[in-house]
Amino acid sequence: MSGGKFLIYLWIAIGVAVLGLGWLLLTYNRLVRLRNFVSEGWSGIDVQLRRRHDLVPNLVQVAEAYRIHEANVLTRITQTRAESEHAGGVAKIGEAESKLQRALVELFAVAENYPDLKASDVYLNLQKDLTTVEDELQMARRYYNGTVRNLNTSVQIFPNSMVAGWFRFREAEFFQIDEQARQVPQVEG
Repeated sequence: MSGGKFLIYLWIAIGVAVLGLGWLLLTYNRLVRLRNFVSEGWSGIDVQLRRRHDLVPNLVQVAEAYRIHEANVLTRITQTRAESEHAGGVAKIGEAESKLQRALVELFAVAENYPDLKASDVYLNLQKDLTTVEDELQMARRYYNGTVRNLNTSVQIFPNSMVAGWFRFREAEFFQIDEQARQVPQVEG
């Protein structure tokens, strides 16, 4: 083989190596960016869950004055809030939040029996704040699940899956809340 052909093959090999390295770097950086979007999305959900958890004690306190026959509902709300705050992992948090949401719907149903409570400005403001938090939580959940979808797709497709495996990128869990708990608690005015 002549020296000229050797140099051509060497440059071709170097070019292929540079392209391969460039693809590897671009893929790695994309996976890092998607993983960070997932973290950011979860942070948004976490903020809304904390806001909701902060509202729950106020709702319970306002409703306690009317709780003679409904102590069970208020106890269940307090317990499910505590469970939700200590849940670990996206799936467990989703399950705990579903329980809390069902308990809140039950609390608002109990409030229907007390016209004075339903007419209370404090109660109405808390209910309005909770509805706002639920709307924002729904938006945060959509954003988070969209970023999870993008990350999971990128981790699963070939040849990205090779890079994901080499650098230990893993699929993320979707944040799911059961259908019954997705309904925003409403109080008929």
